[in-house]
Amino acid sequence: MSPLLLSIVLPVHGVERFLPRCLDSILGDTAAVESRFEVVAVDDLSPDGSGAILDAYAARDRRLRVLHLDENRGLGGARAAALPQLRGEYVWFVDSDDWVPERTVSVLLDELAQEHRRATPADVLITDFTHVYPDGGTEPNPWRHVLTGSPLIEGCTLAEHPALFRTVMSVWNKVFRRAFLAGLDVSFGPGYYEDISVTYPALLAAERLRYLDRPCYNYRRGRDGAITATASPKHADVFAQYDAIFAFLDRADRPGPPVPEALRTQVFERTVQQALNVYDSPGLVPADRRKDFFRRIAQHFERHRPAGYRFPGGVRGVQYRLAARGARIAYAELRRTGRLPRELKRGARAVAPAVKKGVRSGARFTAYNAFRRLPLDEHLAVYAAYWHRGYACSPAAIYEKAKELAPQIRGVWVVENRRQADAMPDGVPYVIVNTPAYLKAMATAKYFVNNVNFPRTMAKRPGTVHVQTQHGTPLKAMGMDLRGRPEAAEGMDFDRLQEAIDRWDFLVSSNPHTSEHFARAFPGHYEMLDTGYPRNDRLANATREEVRAMRERIGLRPGTTAVLYAPTHRGGRGGYLPLLDVTDLARKLGPDFTLLVRTHYFHTGGPGDLTVDQDAARIVDVSAHPVVEDLYLAADALVTDYSSMMFDYAVLDRPVVVFAPDWEEYQRERGVYFDLFALPPGAVTVDAEGLAKALLAGDPEPAARARFRARFCVWDDGGAAERVVRRVFPVRG
Repeated sequence: MSPLLLSIVLPVHGVERFLPRCLDSILGDTAAVESRFEVVAVDDLSPDGSGAILDAYAARDRRLRVLHLDENRGLGGARAAALPQLRGEYVWFVDSDDWVPERTVSVLLDELAQEHRRATPADVLITDFTHVYPDGGTEPNPWRHVLTGSPLIEGCTLAEHPALFRTVMSVWNKVFRRAFLAGLDVSFGPGYYEDISVTYPALLAAERLRYLDRPCYNYRRGRDGAITATASPKHADVFAQYDAIFAFLDRADRPGPPVPEALRTQVFERTVQQALNVYDSPGLVPADRRKDFFRRIAQHFERHRPAGYRFPGGVRGVQYRLAARGARIAYAELRRTGRLPRELKRGARAVAPAVKKGVRSGARFTAYNAFRRLPLDEHLAVYAAYWHRGYACSPAAIYEKAKELAPQIRGVWVVENRRQADAMPDGVPYVIVNTPAYLKAMATAKYFVNNVNFPRTMAKRPGTVHVQTQHGTPLKAMGMDLRGRPEAAEGMDFDRLQEAIDRWDFLVSSNPHTSEHFARAFPGHYEMLDTGYPRNDRLANATREEVRAMRERIGLRPGTTAVLYAPTHRGGRGGYLPLLDVTDLARKLGPDFTLLVRTHYFHTGGPGDLTVDQDAARIVDVSAHPVVEDLYLAADALVTDYSSMMFDYAVLDRPVVVFAPDWEEYQRERGVYFDLFALPPGAVTVDAEGLAKALLAGDPEPAARARFRARFCVWDDGGAAERVVRRVFPVRG
């Protein structure tokens, strides 16, 4: 007889409308051999008909046993009550308001049978999962990239793959070897967040963790009554769970492999991050308990901060310092400003001056909240681009088309300062950041259009519409796909990124490739607009007259071949990185060429000395030119490395040469979505000699460009802005 491999524990309380689907998904797996698993459901004194539903199912299916508790013990207590009754080699804790995909139980049984036969079976089998929202929308596991391609596929310890700490710490996507779990001598805590006092010790003590890359769980998010959406003083229960985790770490008889100090530090930082997330999430900690909750965070620092602990850098590090000191007001002001004041960059000694600066920002915050009490202006749209740098990119194209198709919608642009305001086109309304006009526009506008994110201090009001246009087709990894690449992420705060994504109602995509990767890199409930980039309409519709005018405006001599050189930003390397000696290239090309050199907008200082002799190509630094589309139109060819410019410039169907001497290093460090050498936009070179040869050849790889355009320019027909406007705004006629 096959051994009983799996015991599924099902705590039940007040889930009458969800329970049948949960039970059917488990017991209805016809491929699962009946004698290999059991379900132990615990009726935790449920106030509705859940107990009767359990009894009815148990009467029909002997695999289900029901325990009826005579007092409500909560999730932790219900699970604890089930443990002595279990017979399986492994135990899986399933929440009764969730359900499992088809054939999940049978797949798990096959996996566990293999583990049972191993000399060292997995102590914990981690599964993939899916988030399911009340409207029926789904989201794949946002941490899957941390698990796939890792040593977890074959099995490892937590110390061998500490990135696991960035994933969800709940028990429902983890199947535990029952003897291992019993040997930990840990228990589910009372109250909220009850499972982390088991999950952390189990992951730390496991001799072998394994990941099963199959969605085995459908987790409901955002349902009424969920603790993640319910205000309650019980959120403070999390601190008792933290104490239990560190008590386990401090035990002399703790089972499992040694825990390196770096791993203990990660445990500590993950708990701090979770506590601050709970505190920061609107509507969770009741107003009269917030002061005490923040005090408890400071106490957590005092009790459990590892010896020699160093605060992280950037804004997060300052937040942690303020939390450790119990500086609640200063912490709140820093959260409201959304920026790291210059004083704080100098270290902890500068916290006090920065707090004073933050307090002065309180007047703006008060004004903004006052404006938010005004009705929404249904005919006002706020536009911005590149962190308020001015009138540019797809937001500008949408603004122009909205004036034509939805003239009743008034558009106003946000700019950073007076200098940028003076550079705005004639007749385009604007507001300057932090002025009363800006605060009112941000508080009352119906529509928001940006190619980056608006400040997180500006809350999304119900009824508003946020359009995120982005500003490039991704070759390199983006958004949440950078969570496993800290150097490339350059300190990105992924929690804040997710907050920003949650504001989006629409995300504009440039092509099918972009839609595929944006959906994963920016997980959210927005509608993907498969329209093409509005900023590229100008390129698709360009006339010979416009091209000639741009060449004259930039000062190109008739008959000269203009080459635009535009390298991308490289994370972790600071400013402009001169992998190419442009003066040497100018000498190789000769006087019939002009090199237009444009450094990335993240960089300052430009490309340096560009002086050459008369027999060389003329070199012009166009880094400060405000509109890159002007340069596209003027240039006869583009030279870039990994910049998204190649996708935009391909719309013009002109030669593109890729200069990629560090391709192997770049794709290893940054992560890429396709092999640029296998699908290039034109000629590919790795040295200056090859680059000069390709440019002198004129149009060396037209077939490659055609393949590239067929993949990435399919929506660039000149009508993208109109498609966006017609979907987002009320269009007349």
